[in-house]
Amino acid sequence: MRFTMGSDEKTGTRPTTLIGRRVCLRALRRGDLVHLRKWLEDAEIRGLIGEVSSMSKEDSERFLEKVRGDAQRAWFMVVVKENSRAIGEAGLLRMDRAWRTTDISVIVWERQEWDKGYGTEAVLLLLDHAFRYLSFHRVAIGVVGFNERALRFWTKIGFKKEGVQRDGYFYDGKYHDFVLMSILEDEFRKLHGGDSSQASGRGCTTKGRS
Repeated sequence: MRFTMGSDEKTGTRPTTLIGRRVCLRALRRGDLVHLRKWLEDAEIRGLIGEVSSMSKEDSERFLEKVRGDAQRAWFMVVVKENSRAIGEAGLLRMDRAWRTTDISVIVWERQEWDKGYGTEAVLLLLDHAFRYLSFHRVAIGVVGFNERALRFWTKIGFKKEGVQRDGYFYDGKYHDFVLMSILEDEFRKLHGGDSSQASGRGCTTKGRS
């Protein structure tokens, strides 16, 4: 895996691109907001990941500024290297450097790109970044209890169930459980090695509005 270093105007220097074999994660740009607004119109996927509403243009602008101004968050677009197509989003949030723990989120919104291994590669890139570059010890995620596909996915990556927030998620007029999962740095290295991927071919395009 290769990191391309770049400067973030709000939070200082940080890697802005994580490059894998078939996908790369690049920093969120204003030109990406049209994708986020379109993706969040998918009510079914929103329900599976715990998003409660779609996103207006004003909402998306506020989200971009929040991402750029939040030192406890690093947000990326998931891009297929072969055609430079954005297929989802990924990020670290609630990063607590004192406790060496952070939450993670990876969503492949484009349904036609499911079951191709892109989500797995994106997660491994981000976990490697969190553990090896940012020196976190623990990475956690919350999963909607009825999202069995996501529960299988994160378990396959190596995440372990920590607990359940009973009726922690209200959706479609009903209460649902929210499953808490995590993976530790030694568990990740044991399962995936010290470097989860090796870059090959061309990387992410840098074209587009900032």
